[in-house]
Amino acid sequence: MTKTYLFDWGDTLMVDDPNNQDKMYLWPNVEAIAGAEETLKALSADHTIYIATSAEQSTEADIQQAFQRVGLDRYINGYFCRANLGIEKNCAEFYLAIAQELGEEPAELTMVGDVLDKDIYPAQKAGLKTVWFNPNGEAVPDNVTSISKLEELI
Repeated sequence: MTKTYLFDWGDTLMVDDPNNQDKMYLWPNVEAIAGAEETLKALSADHTIYIATSAEQSTEADIQQAFQRVGLDRYINGYFCRANLGIEKNCAEFYLAIAQELGEEPAELTMVGDVLDKDIYPAQKAGLKTVWFNPNGEAVPDNVTSISKLEELI
């Protein structure tokens, strides 16, 4: 049974602007993905929630500040990124390091993200459950659980 959810940051919980090169917490406008607050609020009642992001320039504090700007930080128990793990997200080792840090078995974790190559396949390789956030309705590969709205997790 999943007791801990890991969520990707950009384009899973918050809208990413690839044209903006500043750290997200410094952007003039930041916004949550539709359904993010409702989903996190419901899940956080019975599960712990962490962010697992591939953000390369942002520290844990930077990421938290971005979440504070949209009011989602109250549902998040912590933030994992390259800056605090020393590992890039696109490999199983990233997810295994999170499991070790949390003192949980990988099978107890569920990763939710929008990029198959960074969020889903490496997490599966590490032994985590995965949910692909696929709002564009792309073709779903075999062995991938897909949702089109975050509220489907509730």
